Amino acid sequence: MTSDGYAVQAADLTKRFDSFVAVDRVTFSVRRGEIFGFLGPNGAGKTTTIRMLLGLLKPTSGTAAVLGFDIVKQTHEVKKRIGYMSQRFSLYDDLTVDENLNFYGRTYGVRGRSLGARKELVLQMAGLNGREAELTRNLAGGWKQRLALGAAIIHEPQMLFLDEPTAGVDPISRRSFWHLLYDLADGGTTIMVTTHYMDEAEHCQNLAFIQGGRIVAQGSPAVIKDTKMRGQVLEIDCDQPAVAIPALRQMGVFDEVALYGALIHAVVPSLSPEGGLGEGPQHLIETTLRKAGVTIRTMDTIAPSLEDVFISSVRAPHAESDREEQ
Repeated sequence: MTSDGYAVQAADLTKRFDSFVAVDRVTFSVRRGEIFGFLGPNGAGKTTTIRMLLGLLKPTSGTAAVLGFDIVKQTHEVKKRIGYMSQRFSLYDDLTVDENLNFYGRTYGVRGRSLGARKELVLQMAGLNGREAELTRNLAGGWKQRLALGAAIIHEPQMLFLDEPTAGVDPISRRSFWHLLYDLADGGTTIMVTTHYMDEAEHCQNLAFIQGGRIVAQGSPAVIKDTKMRGQVLEIDCDQPAVAIPALRQMGVFDEVALYGALIHAVVPSLSPEGGLGEGPQHLIETTLRKAGVTIRTMDTIAPSLEDVFISSVRAPHAESDREEQ
């Protein structure tokens, strides 16, 4: 397995716990210097995959290399070169900001003047200057998140693994956090991040969708939207979305019906030869909603969002047949 140009290369990576297969023959690559998004519902295998790449779990079978080092045979070499931020806040609440950075810096082997210089850079990056003496427990969620990122990069890792780093954080703090990630990526750091926020996934250079331990789609956001959408998305603007959604779901003809802001997205699996929705489905929708007392303002086919494609991919009936073929 060569590493030229790649920070991560995984081939048929598998993890079983007794009879349960948590990760099932996963194959993907992460290019050096990119932000790679790893998406999937809870229990899909995201964290288990990350823990194998970190050397915290031994694969049942398959191979993987991180920064050119085998994750089983060269775990120590991998750990020296990476940073990790878990989905649970992992710093010490009873230590100050400065004490946490000192602890993690020394854990990673950074000491003396180097540690002082790195702390200064981290504090500036995270916007924590002047708060060095503050107890970590007193920091708001967004600031704790920035401190955790600072601790993860204090030793200047070549690659960062971030597991749901913005879960439970307000939108403004999430946006600020991602600006920090863009700056790190621009500086050459490779980032692999698990997230369930589709707006964040849109800003990754490449993505992989995982469901039931198997990768069901991968590529850039644009390529995934162009090639992996089953059916077509119908966007409905109506006066009573709360009434319309259950009525549409009861029709049993859509792969998915969901609210996006004030609009409804309904994924129609069957298309007319011209690529439109055809008169049948549209007429049926209009009739159904009229009977429910709902007035339709507009109804148009639209390009799918990444969330539309994600839902389509993880619910696709061919995912199970692909398991059998592989």
